[in-house]
Amino acid sequence: MFSVARSALRPALSRTLAASAGVASLHTLPDLPYAYNALEPYICEEIMTLHHKKHHQTYVNGLNAAEKSYASAPSIKDEIALQAALKFNGGGHINHSLFWTNLAPSSGDGGKLEAGPLKTAIERDFGSVEEFKKEFNAKTAAIQGSGWGWLGYNSSNGMLEIVTTSNQDPLLSHVPLIGIDIWEHAFYIQYKNVKPDYLNAIWNVVNFKEAEKRLAEATK
Repeated sequence: MFSVARSALRPALSRTLAASAGVASLHTLPDLPYAYNALEPYICEEIMTLHHKKHHQTYVNGLNAAEKSYASAPSIKDEIALQAALKFNGGGHINHSLFWTNLAPSSGDGGKLEAGPLKTAIERDFGSVEEFKKEFNAKTAAIQGSGWGWLGYNSSNGMLEIVTTSNQDPLLSHVPLIGIDIWEHAFYIQYKNVKPDYLNAIWNVVNFKEAEKRLAEATK
């Protein structure tokens, strides 16, 4: 199920999704590449701690449980019944593993889009960086319920495109370059129900250097 999604992950992120001898390995919670308070004032320490330790850990636990049940399922009917749990928890694990490396402290790489292939592609496909952010925020804020906003690379036409997915569905149609979690647990403590404020703020800690690495890997 995860063969397509794994191709979007860098090796450091994909190793917990590897399989050995046809039996899935135990998925684990990846460490954050920065401290829980490192993204302040844009994302507070309390949000980061709960989001990582509680919410992402829950997806990891759910995925391990679903795969264990799937491995011992007595019939195809039972296997089919587990597909929703595999998709939801597996997607949650994939999406969040990408999300953490999507971010960086503003004192470091966060919020800085230097001249290079990513900036050139954004300006080509959206007109300007500001127009890209404006369109991204509008489409992501318009998600009904919970989901994710993505900047993805479309390998069929070589363009960057903004895509949204519902719930914890991973982005499979494009190579994910930037993913923004729009579930309330990602912002409510700090921004309440004002999604636009959260979306405007998060660009200050988006790791464009990581996104450019993903673009380079996708266009090899």
